[in-house]
Amino acid sequence: MEFRNIDEQIIQKYKEDETLMIRLFVQWCSNNELNPHTLYKKAYPYQIENAALQEVIESDDGFDDVHIDNVTMLDVLQLFGNEDLAFVVADEIDRLSSK
Repeated sequence: MEFRNIDEQIIQKYKEDETLMIRLFVQWCSNNELNPHTLYKKAYPYQIENAALQEVIESDDGFDDVHIDNVTMLDVLQLFGNEDLAFVVADEIDRLSSK
C-alpha cells in the first residue's frame, strides 16, 4: 500500500513540474510575442491539441511579470525531454536575434 502512495506522489510531482515547464514556455512565448500553439505545432505537427498547454494559456495566474531568458527556456525544455520543441525555440531565438 505504501508503494502505491509513493508512486502516486511521484506521478503528482511530475505533473506539477510538467505544468510549470508549460507555464514557463507560455510565458517565454508571451515575452517574445510568439504564439505558443504555433510553436508547439511546429515541433509536434502530428500530435493532437495539447490539453495541458491550452489549460495553462487559459489560466491567468499573474505569471506575466516574469521574464524567462532564452537559455533557461532551452534548458527546461531539454530537461523534460522536449528536444523537438527546444529545436523550434532555438530557431525562434535565432530568428529574433537577427532582427
